[in-house]
Amino acid sequence: MIVFLYLSVFTFVIRASDPSHNEISTEDNLESPLCCNLTVDHVEVEYSSKVVENEYIVMFNGYYKNQARANYINTALNTSGVRKWKILSRENPASDYPSDFDVVIIEDTDKNAGLSALTNHPTIKTVTAQRMVLRTLKFINDNYVRRGRTSLSKSQFWQATGRHTSRRLLRAIPRQITSVLQADSLWNMGVTGKGIKVAIFDTGLSKTHPHFRKIKERTNWTNEKTYDDGLGHGTFVAGVIASSKECLGFAPDSELHIFRVFTNNQVSYTSWFLDAFNYAILKKINVLNLSIGGPDFKDHPFVDKVWELTANRVVMVSAIGNDGPLYGTLNNPADQMDVIGVGGINFEDQIAKFSSRGMTTWELPQGYGRVKPDIVTYGSAVRGSNIKGGCRVLSGTSVASPVVAGAVTLLASGVLHRGDVINPASIKQALMASARRLPGVNMFEQGHGKLNLMKAYQILSSYKPQASLSPSYIDLSECPYMWPYCTQPLYYGSLPVIVNVTILNGLGVSGVIVNKPQWHPYSPQHGQMLDIAISYSELLWPWSGWMAVSLSVAAEGATYEGLAHGHISVTVESPPGPGETEARQSTVTLPIRAKIIPTPPKHKRVLWDQYHNLRYPPGYFPRDNLKVKNDPLDWNGDHIHTNFKDMYQNLRNAGYYVEVLGSPFTCFDASQYGTLLIVDPEEEYFPEEISKLKRDVDAGLSVIVFADWYNETVMKKVKFYDENTRQWWMPDTGGSNIPALNDLLASWGIEFGDRVFEGNFKLNDHEMYYASGTSIRKFPKEGLVISANLHDQGAQMLGETSEASKVHKVPVLGLHQTKSTEKSGRIIIYGDSNCIDASHLEAPCYWMLDAMLEYTSTSHLPSIFQDNQLKNWDNVATTDVPVRMDGNRLYRYSKVLEGNLGESQARPLPQCPHLVWAHPIPLNVSAPSNLYQSQKLLSLMEDVALPTLNIENMIKDASGHESNEDADLWMWRNKQLGQVAYQNENFNVTLSVLVLLSVLVFCYWVRLYRPKPKKRKICKRLVHFMQCRRMSTV
Repeated sequence: MIVFLYLSVFTFVIRASDPSHNEISTEDNLESPLCCNLTVDHVEVEYSSKVVENEYIVMFNGYYKNQARANYINTALNTSGVRKWKILSRENPASDYPSDFDVVIIEDTDKNAGLSALTNHPTIKTVTAQRMVLRTLKFINDNYVRRGRTSLSKSQFWQATGRHTSRRLLRAIPRQITSVLQADSLWNMGVTGKGIKVAIFDTGLSKTHPHFRKIKERTNWTNEKTYDDGLGHGTFVAGVIASSKECLGFAPDSELHIFRVFTNNQVSYTSWFLDAFNYAILKKINVLNLSIGGPDFKDHPFVDKVWELTANRVVMVSAIGNDGPLYGTLNNPADQMDVIGVGGINFEDQIAKFSSRGMTTWELPQGYGRVKPDIVTYGSAVRGSNIKGGCRVLSGTSVASPVVAGAVTLLASGVLHRGDVINPASIKQALMASARRLPGVNMFEQGHGKLNLMKAYQILSSYKPQASLSPSYIDLSECPYMWPYCTQPLYYGSLPVIVNVTILNGLGVSGVIVNKPQWHPYSPQHGQMLDIAISYSELLWPWSGWMAVSLSVAAEGATYEGLAHGHISVTVESPPGPGETEARQSTVTLPIRAKIIPTPPKHKRVLWDQYHNLRYPPGYFPRDNLKVKNDPLDWNGDHIHTNFKDMYQNLRNAGYYVEVLGSPFTCFDASQYGTLLIVDPEEEYFPEEISKLKRDVDAGLSVIVFADWYNETVMKKVKFYDENTRQWWMPDTGGSNIPALNDLLASWGIEFGDRVFEGNFKLNDHEMYYASGTSIRKFPKEGLVISANLHDQGAQMLGETSEASKVHKVPVLGLHQTKSTEKSGRIIIYGDSNCIDASHLEAPCYWMLDAMLEYTSTSHLPSIFQDNQLKNWDNVATTDVPVRMDGNRLYRYSKVLEGNLGESQARPLPQCPHLVWAHPIPLNVSAPSNLYQSQKLLSLMEDVALPTLNIENMIKDASGHESNEDADLWMWRNKQLGQVAYQNENFNVTLSVLVLLSVLVFCYWVRLYRPKPKKRKICKRLVHFMQCRRMSTV
């Protein structure tokens, strides 16, 4: 498995690459006109990933002492024939405790036998590779303009392009982020973070830094003999959380536990993080701010350890990523259900351009992603501690993350008296329930909205253990918040719409759904027009689970137009809490509103093929545009609601209805659709799919194909070293799987070539850019073909300068009316998908897609295609037939192929998905007009006034005795604090309001009717004197 980490002052993304390649990312830093003692730098982050030869992380099924782990490894390897191996000694604060992993060095030339023996040992869970991460921060004090990322690679293969370079006036930067979020109100009540242990995984912190009151513990997990921060990143993050001077943090009295996991040379290892995570569990850390992330949600050791942390009541806060404004760019671990994923906004309450957007892509292609981020907060131009004192201003979601981590620390310290009622789920529930929704912003940009510290405190003060849902309702008619669901109504015969709902379980770390969720249609509001299918997690752990709701229109709604209402009820059960004898239960409802229309005409229905799109993780599938060097992986999901979002919106604006096919071609009724849209497929095709598509086209279905580059030699050029398998990896396809597409299109005599072309051209008045596309090698004579004059990009990449400088006449677009039957459909192919892919869009061609659909749906050929028709094939670029690369491993990630003795072969055709519709239990009730406003986001006790807490200097434990600083002060772990005193505010609210109004009326009367004072001579003399002073004496 390819592994990526993300860590920077704002964002740090480790991209898989050749070890010789380096990358630079830059971040925005804005100077505040209001700040004094402030240093302002911009940061260049140079990073790379290097291989640790022969080192492997062996994860065990449990925690064992050193000798026991060594015995298990000895037993496994001594019978494998491997002789040259040893267990790497780890000297760090966790070394004396039981652990669940070891690092093993295997130096034999044949390692496979040893790795296989370790993997098959009953006490060993997984064997993955050790890796080293290298990062370099450069703080440059100059007039800074964002230039994007640039590559320092010797080969200059992955080189960045800039974006977001425009400037505009910004609101003045607040002096204290804590004041903006009203943390000082909680400070005035005695809530300052005392009693909470907060861990900061970063670059360390100086023990003598003047901003911090209580640095409880500093631990070093690196191979350097220092605890201090040599770069400033860890200092800034710690300052946002807990600074007590100048640039104030949220929880100045919290216990800071500093985990130094990066060296001054910005080197770290996976094993360092795993050891540090284990130590955080041992130290009973309460809140953990994690400044790492990346697209690899299949990095199992890391993901599993995050689950283990939250299962041990550690509230984990993580940045959602800085890959916005593109959708489908969420980073792990912030995209996990048990982690608080934080996005960024500026001080004008606008979503920051750099903030990554949802949806999650774990669930693709068969399912649909979850809502993330969870909340957003200020992450642009925030002040924090500088490494040598004073303050600095930085931006990014890794700034927003410690803002929320500091807020969580402050909140937790104010509700210590609530005991184990407070847990990672309840904290997350309170943040989401209290968040203020930003107008005009959808849920995949803002989650539940902007952090509201005071309201969250009020909710936690009266919190009752319960389950909750995210989103808390489904309204397919509410725009823009419910985008994209609100953009297309339901209709009979469409593929089901899937809404992936997250279940947060505040009852306990584990739970189950009992008695199955129930569907209650509202009879007065046509709820019976909906068919609902529900699937869900068998186990809710840790603190969370999922529920997939599939919505479709029942047969009786085929001609109905209007709204349909109902709700789903879900009961969650968890084991009894401390001192309880009965299981905890919580029932929560999910209101549903859907807009239904009569089924659109066939020619207006477009089917998007999602099933044949593959992406990272787990395999290496390269970017479609070879000019884009800073981001080599295709990791955005290739979905109409992620990187093809703009294309989807264009189709909807043109009146087309787009449905997503997450299953093979054998699973859809082609008679219901006008066009099948196949874009950038990496997957193979079942033989049954190929034959069915031929029958479907003969029966009238039209097909549009957008392909991408494919060339064996270029694929070898973009190889990189996989850090887990210790092998050089070549992509198993190019931008698209052209050999598979050629098999699919062979029935019509259509074939793509194997050369890679790039360049600008025009179709009438339309500027076009062909980015790393393939060419048409064969096309029916009666078809229409359009060519463009392009350069051979493949030759350029391979250093063939003479060939690269030539201009070639390249067939790029073909349109064909098939004639097997009188009603046969039409086929259009285009060799490049980048003009409809928002990932690295340079010249959009949505107009061309509209023209294509006009041809496929009505058979009318737009004049722009006729005007540019290729008259003859003389002097067109010649290409070879593309073939599959020998030894490719596509079968490891394919849903179509399977490996057999090292060879690929087609799997048996899977069964088509069959939904089981929930039995409706009608209710004679009506839903309110606004589901959001009507929702009690949490079923709390009645709202209570915020208490003023008198926090004693010495916190008492359950026995009532005063405890020292080393005692465990965290009450989530079944201890109880001494009684917390409340100061009741004894005044009459009504009387206070009346008195205030009386004062205001009196002041207004005095201002309106008081006599104007006469000017006095002394005033005139004073004015005359001042005027004289201003006169020049020269």
